[in-house]
Amino acid sequence: MSLKYVDIFWPRILELYGHELKSVDLFDSQKEINIINGKTLRIPKLSVGGYKDHNRQSMTFNTGAYSNDYEDKTLDHDRDIEFGIDPMDVDETNRVVSIANVQARFEKTQAIPELDCYTFSKLYTEAKRINAKIKTTPLTPSNVLADFDENLAEMEDSGVPLSRCILYCTTDYKKLLKNAEGVQRYLDASKGLGIDRRVHSIDDVGKIIVVPKERFHTLYNFTDGYAQDASGKLMDYILIDPESQVSRVKYSYINVYEPGSDSRTADKYLYQNRRFNGTFAIDDLLSKGCIIHAAE
Repeated sequence: MSLKYVDIFWPRILELYGHELKSVDLFDSQKEINIINGKTLRIPKLSVGGYKDHNRQSMTFNTGAYSNDYEDKTLDHDRDIEFGIDPMDVDETNRVVSIANVQARFEKTQAIPELDCYTFSKLYTEAKRINAKIKTTPLTPSNVLADFDENLAEMEDSGVPLSRCILYCTTDYKKLLKNAEGVQRYLDASKGLGIDRRVHSIDDVGKIIVVPKERFHTLYNFTDGYAQDASGKLMDYILIDPESQVSRVKYSYINVYEPGSDSRTADKYLYQNRRFNGTFAIDDLLSKGCIIHAAE
């Protein structure tokens, strides 16, 4: 007998992602793009022509043209795992909760950090592929604000809505912003003594998310779990419009089999988990809506 675990605990999995996954906002963009045929994303490439001068002497309108093409992308990070769980470790009066603890531990320490590692490193790969701006000049308290202002100006000139953008960064970069030359701080007397030095937003960028360094490199080895690749570099920040990319994750299979259901595990419970995910640029949007700073 198998327990359809994903149906029972899917709300809990979503809750874990909302609290623990740093890149969660990237999975909530481009909502009209859905997974089809199991693990395919069909990304629209719709373009339309513009206005033409109206002829008052004519009884007709000018004919416009549009192109409605699609680009199919396959969720390329296909992962699975199984655990044999000894019945002695399971509370037989409430086995689901015990197995749920195994699932929660796996999500917090493996699945969720790996998803961040994949997503941020894939954004770097996609940005490099389409020649989006990737900076490497060392940042200091004296130049970090000028660098930030330059990024905002470039995005505004390209028509990117800054209020929609997210700044993902390391603790070191956020510390630079705190100590940057030219930053003004204010004392709010209504909140008691002291100055709040926390940086929550800058100018029109409404969200700053600090990412653990282990999840913020340009390249990873996913042979066994996740590990930084020797040739990978630490990124300082990714400033991005989430709508310039599409990220999706799908659990295709999470089951728990009772002892005796599988000859390989004999008297053990068998926990199986398979997940697909992928992150892809919408090329013309990411080229304008993403700026990355990484170590040289």
